[in-house]
Amino acid sequence: MPLLAALATLLILLMPASVRADTILVGPGEAVVRIADAARLARDGDTVLILPGEYRGDVAVWLQRNLTIRGVGERPVLIADGAHAEGKAIWVIRDGDFRIENIEFRGARVPDGNGAGIRFERGRLEVRDSAFLDNQNGILTANFEDAELVVRDSLFAEAPRDGTTLGHLLYVGRIARLEVRGSRFHNGHEGHLIKSRARENEIRYNLIYDGPGGGASYELEFPNGGDALVVGNVIGQSAATQNPILVAYGAEGPAWPRNRLVLSHNTLITEGLRPAWFARVWDEHFPAGIDVLTRNNLTSGFGMFTLRLPGNHAGNIPLPPGVLGDPSTLDFTLSASSSLRGLVSDARGTGRDGLLPTAEFAFPVGTSPLTPPEKWAPGAFQAPHVIDVRTDSLTR
Repeated sequence: MPLLAALATLLILLMPASVRADTILVGPGEAVVRIADAARLARDGDTVLILPGEYRGDVAVWLQRNLTIRGVGERPVLIADGAHAEGKAIWVIRDGDFRIENIEFRGARVPDGNGAGIRFERGRLEVRDSAFLDNQNGILTANFEDAELVVRDSLFAEAPRDGTTLGHLLYVGRIARLEVRGSRFHNGHEGHLIKSRARENEIRYNLIYDGPGGGASYELEFPNGGDALVVGNVIGQSAATQNPILVAYGAEGPAWPRNRLVLSHNTLITEGLRPAWFARVWDEHFPAGIDVLTRNNLTSGFGMFTLRLPGNHAGNIPLPPGVLGDPSTLDFTLSASSSLRGLVSDARGTGRDGLLPTAEFAFPVGTSPLTPPEKWAPGAFQAPHVIDVRTDSLTR
């Protein structure tokens, strides 16, 4: 019998993590009350479910190799309240395959000014349906070249205005890949809305629009180049912007062997009187050159787009202020009778797939599928619609 017991124990230990996975329930009145305790107890393959409520100063380092962490019902709110894990973040993801869903991170502060809702160090992290508010950085990554970050249907906003930091809503280091889809970025301050040093970047169907309360610098920056595909986004700077450039590429020189910037079917907006630079590429920093391609973008407001932009450009339309629906209600569409419908360039033959959008940003976060219209319009939206920001509803 002792031999059989030992064999049984060995078999259990050898089982795949998915077979032995447990669910850990965290919250008031449960056996596990604090998230930090769940981080200590969880094993590879487990699922951690967090009940609604506020979790103050409950910071954690997650050391697992494979884990799902999900808020249950109304989104639980993690408030740093002066605490931090390892001087870095509310949560530190060390190295593994993680899925985080329906969690809100607030108020991350650390002495060096780089406090984050999540510090992602290595592995693969997918964040969905989450919110990052009032953090020195929403998500901040390390610089491991095999790491991947996916952000979908999430909110990044309310950069601190304490005068001690230059934070970014999303700051991605030199990792393998970044994907951002269906997410909203607004109300920045001095730092950038999205800053990425990743080798590959896919930015699709987002609302990267600082809004009237914002004062960000760049809205979207790729300081070290890389392969950047930017499709179907609204990208807008406020009248209080710290910098006239909306999309910046290559300001700090190359870090990757392939450097390519593609902007297709985006709506680029400036709201100030100072002329904007809708996209700037520092091609002089790249001895091997940069492949720049733009197709069917709308620019709204005073400024220049392709005039001083190297590369291949077609179908881009400049608009004066006031032609789009109503940016104050987040309506960035053309009227149904707009003469611009049909005035687009065929993306076939460019040598690059994925230039036509297959979805659109859907307020407040997320995407809605896009049926190819009879006549394509330039910009991020094809059909006129009205958003009621009071009810978060959208009608077409």
